[in-house]
Amino acid sequence: MATETEVSGDRSGFWRSKFVVEERYVSRATRSRLYATSAILIALGAVLFVTILIGVLQHSGVTVLDRPVERWMNADRTAAVTLVMTVLTIAFGPVVLPIIVLIVTVLWVAIGKHAWRPLLLAGAMIAGVGVANLIAYTIQRHRPPTNFMLIGNDTTFSFPSGHVLGASDFLVITAFLIISRAPKIRRVLIALPIAWLGVLLAMFSRMYLGYHWFSDTLASLTLSCIIVGAVIAIDTWRTVRVAGEPVTGALSQPQADGT
Repeated sequence: MATETEVSGDRSGFWRSKFVVEERYVSRATRSRLYATSAILIALGAVLFVTILIGVLQHSGVTVLDRPVERWMNADRTAAVTLVMTVLTIAFGPVVLPIIVLIVTVLWVAIGKHAWRPLLLAGAMIAGVGVANLIAYTIQRHRPPTNFMLIGNDTTFSFPSGHVLGASDFLVITAFLIISRAPKIRRVLIALPIAWLGVLLAMFSRMYLGYHWFSDTLASLTLSCIIVGAVIAIDTWRTVRVAGEPVTGALSQPQADGT
């Protein structure tokens, strides 16, 4: 007859294998590529962000493009494009996007029977919000003139764009977490273009509607590179196993699908 300790241990192991632990076996070369990609994204994102930040503080560098891009956006506004951009900016905004993330997280846990990836996505989104707010209140950069804003005045700080950072983190991290479990060419060709198209549309919408400078949106992309790189590193460290190498801790069955 099983003791209470054994029953408790079995129950704990069941919940860990179903909702906490998610492991997958790859080649040593694949694991090295994942870590290398993570390091490149983090390093590149950090260097580019610092470069843009220096330009913002000194009114130089990429910021010389801010006014020309603003004038171009203001000159080509139409009712139809404005409607589309308004829908996009609401979707990637601080009210709707968290709801989308919550729905995706809950459905992913329910369908996939694993909580690691959806919780990693949710954690990255929360980290992005914190980073964006911290930088915004530290730099305190003013937005473009309010008379160019199309859907109401916004007097909060401009740098970086929280909408673009949120859209980039959500779309690119989701694409990675899906593709990484089943890196089939069809998934890559579908997920990555959709993710990057969404990011570009988020950038365009914020500039088109008059709420951000070009350098604001570009800075958000560099910050997203850092966050995506960190997610890849954490996910690889936590889930990737190479056959034949010693493994410590409780194991689950390796993921065979991309859910």
